[in-house]
Amino acid sequence: MAVTARAAALLAALDGAQLLPLPSEGDPGFDVVAAFAVADELRRLRIARGERPLGYKIGFTNRGIWDRYGVHAPIWGPIWNTTVEHVEGGEASVSLAPFSQPRLEPEIMFGFARAPRAGMSEAELAGCIGWVAHGYEIVHTHFADWRFKAADTVADFALHGRLFVGTPVAMTSFADPARELADVHVVFMRDGATIDEGVSSIVLDGPLTALRLWVDAMATQREQWPIAAGDIVTTGTITDAAPMRPGHRFETHLSDTRLAGMGLRTEA
Repeated sequence: MAVTARAAALLAALDGAQLLPLPSEGDPGFDVVAAFAVADELRRLRIARGERPLGYKIGFTNRGIWDRYGVHAPIWGPIWNTTVEHVEGGEASVSLAPFSQPRLEPEIMFGFARAPRAGMSEAELAGCIGWVAHGYEIVHTHFADWRFKAADTVADFALHGRLFVGTPVAMTSFADPARELADVHVVFMRDGATIDEGVSSIVLDGPLTALRLWVDAMATQREQWPIAAGDIVTTGTITDAAPMRPGHRFETHLSDTRLAGMGLRTEA
């Protein structure tokens, strides 16, 4: 299938919360390079219809879930003004109607004060970051039963559905940001019961390390997507992703009190 036709089908599936056949099943040659070409066309189509990219999500940085999903390396894709919500007071609500098989992930995210460049050390990269925050990403897939190959997920909007950005904390609040942000323990709860917990070092040895590796990888991508001042980048889930149903209430508790936990209620 041509890039433009595949992108159009995926965009229609996004808009209608519908399922599609796996690209990799219909085309054995569909690899990550081909998937990024589709992702680039989807980025163009979304900009053309008035959406604005606000940064990026990095996915599959949690090595603990690689075998479960059959994806063994990070992926990434744009986030949008239509998919990013800044949460006031640590509480939010969301309708699940726009999403296909949604799951929720607690993450650590960054806001760039200035554009980074490939090859930076983590200390140099930290100097480009204005703030850090805890929040949630809703991930979803338009392929049945969460079964796919890496290339499928790249084409499928990098599985991005919605990003909830918590209270920003100045990067200068961290004396040793790589170490401190790698040591954050997260308790993830649903309806008052703990469903998972994890330490942020599971994310490629820490969120700042994951960010550095992604900046370097972006520089080698054939599709030259810019990283700009003001961009938000979320670095991947610290626990397993939790299936979402209407009527749930999720919450997180973090060991680092500078980063506030978050509550989220789901609606039909």
